[in-house]
Amino acid sequence: MQLSVIILNYNVRYFLELCVLSVQNAIQKIDAEIIVVDNNSPDDSCDMMKARFPNVKLIENEENSGFPKGNNIGVAEAKGEYICILNPDTVVAEDTFEKVLAFAEKQKNLGIIGCKLIDGAGNFLPESKRGIPTPFTAFTKVAGLYKLSNVFGKYYASHLNQNQTGKVEILVGAFMVMKKETYLEVGGFDENCFMYSDDIDLSYMVLKTGKSNYYFHETTVIHYKGESTIRDEKYMQRFRQAMDFFYKKHFRTSFVFDAFMKAGAFFFSIVKKKQAVLSRPEIDRYVLISNNKNLRLKVEKLLGKKVQLLDAATENELNSLQAENENRIEIIFDTNHLTFKSIISQMRKYSKSRFIFRILPHESEFFIGSDNSNDRGEIIHLDKN
Repeated sequence: MQLSVIILNYNVRYFLELCVLSVQNAIQKIDAEIIVVDNNSPDDSCDMMKARFPNVKLIENEENSGFPKGNNIGVAEAKGEYICILNPDTVVAEDTFEKVLAFAEKQKNLGIIGCKLIDGAGNFLPESKRGIPTPFTAFTKVAGLYKLSNVFGKYYASHLNQNQTGKVEILVGAFMVMKKETYLEVGGFDENCFMYSDDIDLSYMVLKTGKSNYYFHETTVIHYKGESTIRDEKYMQRFRQAMDFFYKKHFRTSFVFDAFMKAGAFFFSIVKKKQAVLSRPEIDRYVLISNNKNLRLKVEKLLGKKVQLLDAATENELNSLQAENENRIEIIFDTNHLTFKSIISQMRKYSKSRFIFRILPHESEFFIGSDNSNDRGEIIHLDKN
């Protein structure tokens, strides 16, 4: 078998359904398997998986084992030469794995491959490629200095732009492809890791074997980051714990690190106080991209508003919508009508527009999405009324 896709789930049933649907489409031409590991979710994730995806291997943990242990459990069951560690709040394109595996086969001494990640608004996520978080690099990150100059940009591997493939040091755990033997060689994810450091640690452990990690820009994956990345005081505390774990494991305990983290936390708190809490803007128009007129009627009934139906997401139609004078237009993509690849392409193209995006999964009764990388996400059920 060529590929095993490991999806660790905890309590994100609807995102998981969308994710597995996209992965199923993406492995049709590959000898591959999907393994879903559920960390004792209190929602109906497991019931959904059994009913909707009976052929997908489901591992039901009796406790929330955490990200490292949950993934290690999944990898232990994997039969593929390559594995993909994939978050449940992601959406892959139909050719994502074909492209990544073709790239992998051309590399010598391959470590881990990551790809271009975008949020639910189509914006590039800079954590798609990162550098080793030295004390100063970590400080520039938490203090926001990385935005000011490439001199401070090592945390987000600024030697490459988002449209350049190349070697990087650290990749994000939302999407990691590597040989299973490489994963096992370094012991997999360290189950003692704090949140936010497991992917850094794994990437660094692979680098220490002499292998090379790569950022691959030629495919794009949506990552709905959700509440785990909300930038509050708890996030700052977890980030500091993660960096502390990383240094204690790989470097000497550093007074410099503590000083940088305290300074970074100070700047972070100032920035947070200045940020206004913005409410979600009113939607001026709803557009459903589908060929299903009955679906439009269902959406109109649910929303209580008129919904425009487009039977194809042509460039002229969306350009015309963008040029109109409404403040916000919600675009609902019907995956019964569109490919995931085309949806991702539209989201990237119009990421700077007034559009917000939702996806209606194939043969499902809900649509889902988020407005930015800090948004917890929104799930709208069509069968409410």
